[in-house]
Amino acid sequence: MLTELQIRNLGVIEEAVAEFAEGFTVVTGETGAGKTMVVTGLKLLSGARADAQRVRAGTDRATVDGVFHTGDDAKVQELVENVGGYVDEGDVVVSRSVNASGRSRAHLAGRTVAAGVLADVASRLLTIHGQSDQLQLLDPTRQLRNLDRFAGLDDARRDYRRLRREWATLARDLNERTLRRRELTLETDNLRRALDEIDGVDPQPGEEDEIKATVSRLQDADDVRTAASAALDAIDGGDEAAVGDGGSAVDALTAAVDALRGVAGSEPRFAGLVTRLEGVLADVGDISTEIGAALSDVPDPESLEGLLSRQQELRELHKYTEASSVDSP
Repeated sequence: MLTELQIRNLGVIEEAVAEFAEGFTVVTGETGAGKTMVVTGLKLLSGARADAQRVRAGTDRATVDGVFHTGDDAKVQELVENVGGYVDEGDVVVSRSVNASGRSRAHLAGRTVAAGVLADVASRLLTIHGQSDQLQLLDPTRQLRNLDRFAGLDDARRDYRRLRREWATLARDLNERTLRRRELTLETDNLRRALDEIDGVDPQPGEEDEIKATVSRLQDADDVRTAASAALDAIDGGDEAAVGDGGSAVDALTAAVDALRGVAGSEPRFAGLVTRLEGVLADVGDISTEIGAALSDVPDPESLEGLLSRQQELRELHKYTEASSVDSP
């Protein structure tokens, strides 16, 4: 409760001090006596906005001091202690000053504070009744609190708040778990579709590298096939043989061996040449076989389109490995 109020240079009041006892106190006076300034001073102590026009003419500052008895209100005592002040035998001093320029200062228990702090303190110690309003009754929170107190529901209200906080915590946890479950379900569906697509493509180990190499070879396949075919024709004979009169290298070497073998008995040197030519003939035969095998391995250019299509299918599967890499912690 307010036990003392001192006002200086506020409106028509040059200086006035009022002490209040418990019970009902009435402040009366004629029009212009300063009753409104008393209410203005109480509002300043309640943290209301300061108005420089309320400063008494000819003075540079108006001040309002109030002494409040806090009783056993632990919240007020906590607010005072938070700003570094102290409650003296249950009493606390609240002050507000306004200079002619409109700047104001607020003090709580001798400590400079923001006006909002005075509002917190005054809301617990002071109720201002006007002609058409009652500040506390206009506060829906305070209305509900007063109604609960009147109905004896303070304990039930505290229990409700505690239970509601617990409910809110559990609701958030449930929502997070539900959202996570949906995410896991979606991820599971995506993985299943990925597995189905991978199974459909059925990639083989090293297949992509093999296709890449094959595609690269197909770019030169025509030249390789032409060269290998010409070499075989030259060695084994063909429509476009490059040796002699349309004969092959094998035919020429065979003819040379036969010719020298007929005189090898009379001329020992030819016997050695026959042996060497037979070795060359055997090597040429081996070379012909290897060329044929290599030619059969040269990919058909007509298969290029199929290989490119298969290569694209394999490349499409990389999106799953890339997504996995991004999602990994």
